[in-house]
Amino acid sequence: VAQRISKGPIKIGAGKFTIIGETSATFDPGSLADGAGETKADIAVAGAAFGDYVLWAAPYSVQGLSVTAYVHAAGLVAIRVQNESGGAVDLASGAWHVKVIR
Repeated sequence: VAQRISKGPIKIGAGKFTIIGETSATFDPGSLADGAGETKADIAVAGAAFGDYVLWAAPYSVQGLSVTAYVHAAGLVAIRVQNESGGAVDLASGAWHVKVIR
């Protein structure tokens, strides 16, 4: 049975990371023309700091969009979707998950 670690140290290969926190937030990007993007900012993750790694998981296929998640202020994470697919993409609303590790 796999154990889910929500906070604390984890070991990956020879490295050791600490899970700072995780949360989910509803994100409903508008219809994005080729070259357009949208950011969901101010996702609260207590303890998140510049230099931390942010992992993301979308609730559906991102249909070729580029996705970046990052700490944009102390305790706050942002998710950015960018459309460079060559056509318009309209993602549905959904609960995106983020996990911050250090």
